[in-house]
Amino acid sequence: MAVMRPLAFHGAGKRGPFFEGWYFKNVSGDGSQRWSIIPGVYIGRDPQDSHSFIQFMDGASGKSWFVEFPFSDFKADATQFKVQIGNNEFSQHKLKIDVQREDLSAQGELEFIGTQPWPVTLLSPGIMGWFAWVPGMECYHGVVSLDHSVQGKLTINGEEIDLSDGRGYIEKDWGKAMPMAWVWAQTNHFSRPGTSLTLSVADIPFGPLSFNGFLAGLLLDGELYKFATYTGARISTLHVGEREIRIIMEDDKKRLEVSALRGKTSDLQAPTVTQMDRRIAETLSAEIKVGLSLRQGDDWHTVFEDTGKYAGLEIVGKLDLAKF
Repeated sequence: MAVMRPLAFHGAGKRGPFFEGWYFKNVSGDGSQRWSIIPGVYIGRDPQDSHSFIQFMDGASGKSWFVEFPFSDFKADATQFKVQIGNNEFSQHKLKIDVQREDLSAQGELEFIGTQPWPVTLLSPGIMGWFAWVPGMECYHGVVSLDHSVQGKLTINGEEIDLSDGRGYIEKDWGKAMPMAWVWAQTNHFSRPGTSLTLSVADIPFGPLSFNGFLAGLLLDGELYKFATYTGARISTLHVGEREIRIIMEDDKKRLEVSALRGKTSDLQAPTVTQMDRRIAETLSAEIKVGLSLRQGDDWHTVFEDTGKYAGLEIVGKLDLAKF
C-alpha cells in the first residue's frame, strides 16, 4: 500500500500533472561545502512536457543547475526508495552521480550511514500523519532521514568536493504542484550531535479552496518531538519577513520556538500544474535559533536552546497567522 511507503515512488500509472522529487542535503564536516541534490520527475498533461531532472545547488557560492533528462531515463521502485535517472542512482543509503553537460560536469558517490526516517505507523504513516490517507491533496510530504553521516566525494566542474565525515538530511514531495505559499526550515548542525529540526508551514490548495497547515519535528537525544496540525498543536506566533522568520508552535505539553535569518540564496525550479516553471529561492547558509520548553504544572521549563548552522530555509509567498 503506497500510503504506508512514503519513501518510495508514488507516480506509477499517474496522469499529469504529477511530480515527485527527493531532496538530499549534504554538509561537509567543517561546513565549508553545502550541497543539495534533487532528483525527480515531472509528468505533464501533454506527454511532450514530461521529463526527469536533477537539480544541484552549491549553498556556499549560490550557484545552481537544473539538468533535464528524457522521461524515459527515469526508473523507480514503487515498494522502496530506489531511483535511477540515466547513469545516476539514488536511495536512502547512497547516491551515485554521473552528469556530463555543457555547463556541468558532476561525478561521484556518497554513502549515508545511520539514516533515521520519520516513523511510519498505520494511524500516522510518516510526517503528514493521518493527512497521508486523504486523497486528492495537491502535495504530499515525506522525510527519508532526519539525520545521518555522509561519506564520499563529488567532483563538480573539476573541483573535488569532499563531504566525508559530514551530516545529511533527506526528504521528498509528490503530487500535482507545490503549495501556494510556504516556509521551510531544516538544520541538523547543533552543538549536541544527533539533533535535527525540520519545519514546514504552508497554505495548501485543496480543490477550489485552501487550508493552512504545519509540520515540525525536533529530534533530540533520540526522541522525536512532533508539532503538527494533526497532533492538535497550534501556531501562536507567526512572523514571516522577506529574510527572517519567527514561529512559535505549542500544544498543552510542549512549545517549540524557532527564529531564523536567511543567508545567500540560490534559485531552484519547482513544479506547477503546467510545468517545472516556478522559481524559488533557497539558502543553505541560514542560522536557526531553536528552543524547546515542556510544561510542568502551570510553568514552562526550557529543556533545549541552541542555534543550528548551515540551515536550509525557503520563504515563498505570504502566510497569514489569522488563517491558522
